[in-house]
Amino acid sequence: MTGSANEHHTARSDTPLSGTDPIDAVDAPSSVSRLTGQDRNDPGAVKDLTKESESYTHGHHESVLRSHRRRTAANSAAFLLPHLLSDMTLLDVGCGPGTVTVDLAERLTQGSVVGVDASDEVLESARGLADAHGTKNISFEHANAYQLPFEDDSFDVVFAHQLLQHLSDPVAALREMKRVARPGGFVAVRDADYAAMAWYPESAELTEWNMLYHEVTHAYGFQPDAGRRLASWVRDAGFDPDTIEPGASVWCYATPDDRSWWGGLWAERCTESNFAVQAKDSALADDVALEQLAQGWREWAAAPDGWFAVLNGEVLARA
Repeated sequence: MTGSANEHHTARSDTPLSGTDPIDAVDAPSSVSRLTGQDRNDPGAVKDLTKESESYTHGHHESVLRSHRRRTAANSAAFLLPHLLSDMTLLDVGCGPGTVTVDLAERLTQGSVVGVDASDEVLESARGLADAHGTKNISFEHANAYQLPFEDDSFDVVFAHQLLQHLSDPVAALREMKRVARPGGFVAVRDADYAAMAWYPESAELTEWNMLYHEVTHAYGFQPDAGRRLASWVRDAGFDPDTIEPGASVWCYATPDDRSWWGGLWAERCTESNFAVQAKDSALADDVALEQLAQGWREWAAAPDGWFAVLNGEVLARA
C-alpha cells in the first residue's frame, strides 16, 4: 500500500489500541499491511508475527539512550522515594545507563545499590556515570530478569522501571523480583501505557506511529500497554493483594525545549532504532512509511501549541 500516513490510517480496521490481549491482536491481522502492501498471510512476507523474543524493541540507539539518560529518581521513581531509608539495599532490574540507579544510590548513603541489565554496552556507560559522580555504594552486573544471580531475600527494595513492557513473561520476572526481595521488603515497578498516551495537535502520523508501535511489540510477544496491567501482573505473581499499592503518574512534554527533545528522539527512533528494524523485519512498515512517521514527529515538535502526555502505571508491593 502506498500513499500518505492519513490514507494508511483510514485503511485500518483492526486497531490494537483498545487494551486487547496481545495474542488476540496478532492472531487475526488484516490481510495486507497498511504500510508495506505485503500479504501478511504469505509465510514469506512476515518472519513470524507470534515469535517470543526478548529483543528489546527500542534497542540502544543514541536516540533511546538520550531518553534514558534524562531519567532521575525524582521523575521516574517518585512513588518509591518516601519509603526509602538511608541504610537499605536496592536492586535496579533493567537499569540501562544508570541515571536513576546512581541517583538512588546517592540517596541510600548508608546502604548499597546493584544495577543489572542485559546489555554490556549500557552497563559500561552506567559504571562510567557512577565513577564520574564518585558514587561508591553501587555496582553493576549483567543479568537476565528471569534468573537474577542473587540468593533469596537479598534486597530491601527491588525496582524495575520501564522493563516489564519489554518482557514476554512479565509475571515470571515479577516472581523472580519477589524471590530476591526480603520478606516485608518492597518491589516497585513503573511502566508506560502506550494506548493511554495523548497528544495535541491531532496528527495522522502520530496516530499511525502509535498503531504501528502496538503491532511491532505484539509481533514480538510484548505488551506496550503494560501500565494498566501492572497491578494485575503483581497479583498473578503471588504478592499479597493487601500490600499492593497501585498508582499512576505522567510525563508531559509541552515546552519548546521538551517538544524538540521528545519529538526529535522519536523521529530518530522511527528510522534508526531497533523499533525501525523490527517494523521492517515483521513486514509491518517500510523505509518510506517510517520516514513519514518521523516527519510527523518533527512537525508535532515544531507546533507552538504541541503537547504530549505519557501515562505511567506504578505499583508498590510488599514481598
